[in-house]
Amino acid sequence: MANEISRNEALTKLSAEGEPYELTDGKVFGRPCRVFKNGPKTLRDLFEQNISDETFIVFENERLSYRESYELAARVANMMISEYGVKAGDRVAISMRNFPEWIIAFCATTAIGGIAVAMNSLWNPEEMAYGLKDSGAKLLFADQERIDRIKQVKDGIKAQVISVRADNKGEYPDLNKLLDNHQNSEMPLPGPEPEDIATLLYTSGSTGHPKGVASCHLNITTALLGWELDGQAGMMVNQIEPPVLDHQPATLLAVPLFHATGSHAVFLQSFRNQRKIVSMYKWDPSLAAELIEHEKITSFIAPAAMTGDLVQEARKTDRDLSTLASVGGGGAPRAPEQVKNIHDSFEKAMPGTGWGMTETNAIGTGIGGQDYLDHPASSGRCSIVNEIRVVNDNGDQLPPKERGELQIRGSTVFKGYWDKPEANAEVFTSDGWMKTGDVAYIDDEGYLYIVDRIKDLVIRGGENIGCGEVEAALLEHPEILEASVYAVPDERLGEEVGATFYSQDDLDESELQQFLSQRLAKFKIPRYLQSQRVPLPRTASGKILKREIREQAVNQVLS
Repeated sequence: MANEISRNEALTKLSAEGEPYELTDGKVFGRPCRVFKNGPKTLRDLFEQNISDETFIVFENERLSYRESYELAARVANMMISEYGVKAGDRVAISMRNFPEWIIAFCATTAIGGIAVAMNSLWNPEEMAYGLKDSGAKLLFADQERIDRIKQVKDGIKAQVISVRADNKGEYPDLNKLLDNHQNSEMPLPGPEPEDIATLLYTSGSTGHPKGVASCHLNITTALLGWELDGQAGMMVNQIEPPVLDHQPATLLAVPLFHATGSHAVFLQSFRNQRKIVSMYKWDPSLAAELIEHEKITSFIAPAAMTGDLVQEARKTDRDLSTLASVGGGGAPRAPEQVKNIHDSFEKAMPGTGWGMTETNAIGTGIGGQDYLDHPASSGRCSIVNEIRVVNDNGDQLPPKERGELQIRGSTVFKGYWDKPEANAEVFTSDGWMKTGDVAYIDDEGYLYIVDRIKDLVIRGGENIGCGEVEAALLEHPEILEASVYAVPDERLGEEVGATFYSQDDLDESELQQFLSQRLAKFKIPRYLQSQRVPLPRTASGKILKREIREQAVNQVLS
């Protein structure tokens, strides 16, 4: 085709001088990087530039427009200042289900320069206490489930609690009652600066306490514009015109807002697109299909387990899911077969995914549509606002296709872990690259392939076996829905390969090993296989609890 254009050419054209997505050389936290000349520099800018009467939040029978939400957030901000003395830099924790109040509290806090602490709503009481103390939170917005937990450890916690949708009236001030005395819907001044810290999102490490990831306003708004730019470039490359809809674009919020996928890719990315956010109390594939039909949902982003559920629901439901145009993923790679299933199971929806971290504000690489179907094992190519490289143990950059540690730097990379100077010294190189802890390679065309976590290896007789590679092979089996691979201690070889998988049918072990022998070298085929009829346990952000699964399996093997 005479007018064909490459992705790099499209990105260069769209980000050139004078264009809406113009990129210039700048610095974030003193690190040289590329920043957008136009667009919002703070979250307050983002909120104020997108006030409208379009529907913003739908939760069960409740609906709020963008304007109503902003005015409500302004009332909350005025209340926090006058009743609790909240000022710029103060930490305000939010711990609840995906209620509208989560979004309102976040907007109120960040618009006045406070730091929103997005607490994991599945934390137990001790973990909640740790997060509140570690962040030094001044205030906590919490629903009944979280209030019940915090009451068990309230001694020593300085944060004052505001209850949201709580049955237990009176013990803590109720948000709605507090707002009765605060009708001023003008957002207080002053607002934040671009490099002021906006959020603390806690990472769930495999060992020790979680760490608070401190990101500034510009980190986050740059990530949002970076996704937009990638989308525009994709349409230019594929010569696709923006779709003309007879209804408001809408997205289904089924992942938790405390996770960067929920807060950034779903919630915050909706502002400039004027998307309607339809929030679910908890994940239910049948209800999801009903909401997609009723609310004319156009996009859905979630971990592989949930998108897999929706694929299965699409095959058996009579619901009209034809408005769904994209099914995005993240958090963990999809099995190549699921990528194809998404394309085959929906009338219009094309699959997409990407690689990113809480520390990069969820952006990093991306891939979607036909490109994803052609490269189903890849996490895509790097966003133009960041750089990635793969290095060896000495920190030397490796050539294409060679495996090593993935590193990233750019304008969306966080400032550092909250109050953790030792961890920051370990994670950043002297020239500003962040060590991701992922083992990866980049091919000749720039496609990223995540192989494993650095410590997620089985070392069998001196041979390193990537757990992710074995999991991918298991997931190619049509009857296996989820899989987790781990090391099992072995007296002779040091470690053997073990695997636990979820299947709704009984599988013959010898047939499964024969199936794997066509995909893996013999030494990589699991010696220990555990089958179960229920989904594997996961964190709230969708990551499989590999450590827990391994401990259970090893105990069974060694008993």
